[in-house]
Amino acid sequence: MKRFTKFSSVALAALFILVASIASFAQSRPQRPDSAPGNEKRNQRPKPPTAEELRKAEEARKLEEENKNAIIDPTVEKISTNIVSVEVTVVNKKTGAIITGLKKENFAIFEDGKQQKITGFNTPDSPITVTVLVEFSKWSEVFGSAAGGIFEPGSYEVVKPVALFVSRFIRPPNDYASIVAFDIRPTPITDFTNDPQRLRQAVDLLFRSTPAMRENNLWDALKFTLLGGTTDTVVLENSKAKTAQYAGMASLNSPRKAIILVASGIDTFSKTSYDQARRIVQEAGVPVYIISTGNLFFKRYEHLLGPMDDLATGLPGRLTFLQAQNAMNTIAKESGGMHFPMTFEGEIPDYLNSINALLRNQYSIAYDLNEPHTPGQKYKLQVKVDVNGDGIFDEKAYRVQARPYYIPPGGDAKDKGKGKK
Repeated sequence: MKRFTKFSSVALAALFILVASIASFAQSRPQRPDSAPGNEKRNQRPKPPTAEELRKAEEARKLEEENKNAIIDPTVEKISTNIVSVEVTVVNKKTGAIITGLKKENFAIFEDGKQQKITGFNTPDSPITVTVLVEFSKWSEVFGSAAGGIFEPGSYEVVKPVALFVSRFIRPPNDYASIVAFDIRPTPITDFTNDPQRLRQAVDLLFRSTPAMRENNLWDALKFTLLGGTTDTVVLENSKAKTAQYAGMASLNSPRKAIILVASGIDTFSKTSYDQARRIVQEAGVPVYIISTGNLFFKRYEHLLGPMDDLATGLPGRLTFLQAQNAMNTIAKESGGMHFPMTFEGEIPDYLNSINALLRNQYSIAYDLNEPHTPGQKYKLQVKVDVNGDGIFDEKAYRVQARPYYIPPGGDAKDKGKGKK
């Protein structure tokens, strides 16, 4: 009787623990809602597969069976081909005339001194796509006043080249142009369009407007134009949104694309450094044609300027203007474009005629990358021309205008600037 009592006590204790555990487990489980959400029925029966679902399942089964029975040939090698395109213009050094009518056989292209096989060649018959990037700041008014205009704002001197180019040289419906103005930040006035009326509206808006900021964040604006980014919405679209994503020129699929930069060349305090801007230009491969308006002011008032910036007025000194000219020369050269330092207002039409001729008469040369290239490293490019076809390169008589580097995309930021100079 004692044994039974002892056993019963143990059994009752174990049973109590088991019941408590079950109750605790039941309480810890998520509870179903009393009613199904929405209009969904509870305990729906599974639906039989449709004929389309059965067909797809059978195709997937056959594909899996074929993959299992496939014979792998180790001798077959996968090759991924990358293409490097270079826009080239040939100019007679003596006369300045642009040479047209050349063929693939008249050119040779070298990468790091090693000649490459030209696999693609296009003649200069393609339409153009251009972004006109214009400095529109208080300094634009000051520098433009050197043109001597009494009854018009100094800012007109940067707007006039924009107006002349989009009205005379953009040929709809095949040519496209966009206009971006910048001071402390870049603002798209109109996105790419082939509508002459839209371009006139953009130019009229600039003529009617007054610059609000003094600062010129040139390198930030150049980076934005090439790579794109988040900025104010396009002015002429009248969007209710405060910001928008803007695609840069580098990602634009167009056979003939370029940036026309109308600016003093002076940068105030861009987040993007000059070296970073150079690197971006070198990687993008988009020619930048520059009309530097600061030179007009510098030539007229050089004798009155101090060597350094005036701390009281903020007026740039002679050294700042000279540095700006050197920077514009470098950006134009390393992009494959050209720099036109404006001395007189009357030179603008000639500059625009030259830019249009250079754009319209570019040869597009391409070669394949058959060897691995290090992302972010500079590879020196050189294009030579044999105009007469006699087997001798005409380096003394003709200038070949093309970008001097190819930089494969990628690479760490810390590696930027390393590699071959």
